Amino acid sequence: MAANSQFSMAVHVLAMLAGSRDENVKSDRIATSVNTNPVVIRRLLSQLSQAKLVVSQTGATGGTRLARCPNEITLSEIYKAVSCGEVFALRPTSPNKDCPVGRNIEAVLCNLQKEIDKSIDQKLAGYTLQSIFDEVATKAA
Repeated sequence: MAANSQFSMAVHVLAMLAGSRDENVKSDRIATSVNTNPVVIRRLLSQLSQAKLVVSQTGATGGTRLARCPNEITLSEIYKAVSCGEVFALRPTSPNKDCPVGRNIEAVLCNLQKEIDKSIDQKLAGYTLQSIFDEVATKAA
């Protein structure tokens, strides 16, 4: 099963924008850094725009920039902006309710899922986009 890369791609894009200060950055340039198609980047930027993490302008001088300072954007906000569901999914069909495991497994897994989601949110809330950008910049030096 392939892992979803939306979050890591979003952090990459936003770190690029953090390094560009208030300059608008075109999706083609971002796509080159991420090594993907500009259409993929534009879709991702749309999600980030809906979450009010970026602002975009169209036209010759257009592009995208951060909506807020990088030290005000948490990784938790980014994760929520691009998250496509829980860490794992429950089966689409109900298990056999005549079986003692089948009768109780969904409730147990649902509670586990909630605990994991809460832990992820708490952990990511402890990091800002600025802290990620600073670490990337340190490694680049």
